[in-house]
Order: sequence, then C-alpha cells, then structure tokens
Amino acid sequence: MSRLSVNINKIATLRNARGGDVPNLVQVALDCEKFGAQGITIHPRPDERHIRYKDVYDLKKVVTTEFNIEGYPNKKFIDLILDVKPEQVTLVPDPPGVLTSNAGWKVTEQKDFLNDVLSKFKDAGIRTSIFMETDLEQINFLPNICTDRIEFYTGPYAEKFKVNPEKAIKDYVVAAQRVAEFGLGINAGHDLDTENLAFFKSQIPQLMEVSIGHALISDALYWGLEKTIQNYLKALQ
Repeated sequence: MSRLSVNINKIATLRNARGGDVPNLVQVALDCEKFGAQGITIHPRPDERHIRYKDVYDLKKVVTTEFNIEGYPNKKFIDLILDVKPEQVTLVPDPPGVLTSNAGWKVTEQKDFLNDVLSKFKDAGIRTSIFMETDLEQINFLPNICTDRIEFYTGPYAEKFKVNPEKAIKDYVVAAQRVAEFGLGINAGHDLDTENLAFFKSQIPQLMEVSIGHALISDALYWGLEKTIQNYLKALQ
C-alpha cells in the first residue's frame, strides 16, 4: 500500500500571514496523524516564509509517523537534517526565492555534489530521496547516485491528466520501471489531488509514498481535514 504523507507548509503560511500561533502547526500535524496520515512532510526554505526552523524541532518532538523533510541542501539545511534526524530527507533542486519546486535534479551534472550530501545523511541513518523528472537520461544515471529513493515531480502529469490521462502517465510508467530495476524506491509529489491520484497509483504499482500539501489543504477548506485525508487514503487503495 502506498503511504500518504501530508505536507503542512500551507498551514504555516496561513499562521504566518496573521502572526501568532493560529492555526497551530503542531496540533495540525497531530490531527493529520490521528485522521490516518502515515507521514508528515515539511519544506523549510531559507526565508522561512512558511515553515520556520523552530517548527522543525517542535515537530520532531511529536510526530510519531514518518517525518519527511524536503529542501535544497545548502549548509544550513544539511546541519538541520543531521541535528534533527528525520526518517527521510528529500533533496529538491530549488534555489532560494523560488515559489515552488518545479524541476528535478540533473544527476548527470551534479553527481559529486549529490553523493557528498547523500552519504552524510545515509551515514546518519536517514533514508534519502531525490526529486526527479522522467527524463530517461537522468533516470538511467541513477545507479551512480547513492540515494535510497526518488520522488517523481508530478506537476507535468497533473497538467496533462486533464486532457489525456493515458498520455500523461506514459513517461512515468517507463521511468518507474527503470527505477524499480535499479532497486530504488519510488515516491511522488506535486499537484496530485483526488482527481488524478488514483489513476497515478493504479499505473505505478511500485509507488511507495506520496507527499501532498497544496491540494489536500485546499480540499480541507470544504470537506474538513479528517474527511479530506480519508478521501486521499481511499484514492491510494
């Protein structure tokens, strides 16, 4: 069964817009777990425009499912991960100031940099994942990268799904087969929602985990958080 990790960045964005501690990020994380989420994901950025570095430590104390921290591996991020030691770290190639993650790693060009960082995390006992697109040149180079998993950037899939689901998933199926042949795990995230998630899961049986934030939190405005999480879990079954 594929696991659902809820990205709570948007909760922090809402809190920060007004100041104070409403909504309470820790309580939302606990509620997500209570309602069935199998993981909590956060993506702290250097400007702390949503997740603050203090939040990372506060969440580490209470998250009892899988704690997944995403981010660009600058020195501050690396030091944070080695100090907090989440169950999983997902490296994303987004520079400071970018609105959202919208591209995967060019592993053919960044092998040495990635392996240096990944080896630090693996030595600390942290499972590693890297954000990837479906470009087969990059996928076929993965045996040279010391990661445990990859996370598919599913933005292009979500965009094309509205027009032609079969065409939208095609490249992901091919890439997933290659990733599985290399013995790596497969995660996915970005723009997945209740309309496109079930089809993605049905076509990618190797899928181990999805990380969903924006769509899930948006849906919760209408359905409530508990029902929303249950709806996403159903889509993954």
